[in-house]
Amino acid sequence: MSNERLEYLGDAVLSLIIADYLFKKFPYKEEGFLTEMRARIVSRAQLNKLSIKLGLNALIKSEMYNHQCKSMHGNAFEAFVGAIYLDRGYVFAKKIVLSRVIDVHLDIEKIENEDTNFKSQLIEWSQKEKIPIEFKVINEIGNGYGKQYLVELLVNNEVYADGRDYSIKGAEQIAAGKALEKIIP
Repeated sequence: MSNERLEYLGDAVLSLIIADYLFKKFPYKEEGFLTEMRARIVSRAQLNKLSIKLGLNALIKSEMYNHQCKSMHGNAFEAFVGAIYLDRGYVFAKKIVLSRVIDVHLDIEKIENEDTNFKSQLIEWSQKEKIPIEFKVINEIGNGYGKQYLVELLVNNEVYADGRDYSIKGAEQIAAGKALEKIIP
């Protein structure tokens, strides 16, 4: 049985809970900050970590279960939130997410101060230095849920770094992170 419908609902409910939480926690911050913070909190990597911290990974049963399906844990967390919402409503789901997940398992101040958008940092560097960069998908490995993308990062038309991930965006972030380590040691 698939939980895709619950994941869909849980994703929307979680996004609303986090948006509401951030809107109240940071009353003087602008929309861009709130959007970035919400994206960091509900990122696939963060949801995967939360799912494992909560022990949801022990409840996952799948024929496809392996380390190649990196979104499975986060998907389970979203389905969990969707199920709580369907069973007990928004107010209860919000209470559980905030009091049992956010307050216990996330350091909002740390998330606020982390700058993990390597691609954005690299683009800023590129614009400041007037050096062109380009990301190119050079290979797709596997298929279905296990499909990975290999991306090369060209700096000044030369291959500078590469990244491999289950999404193009993720592979670009990895390549940008590697490049930044070389550029800003």
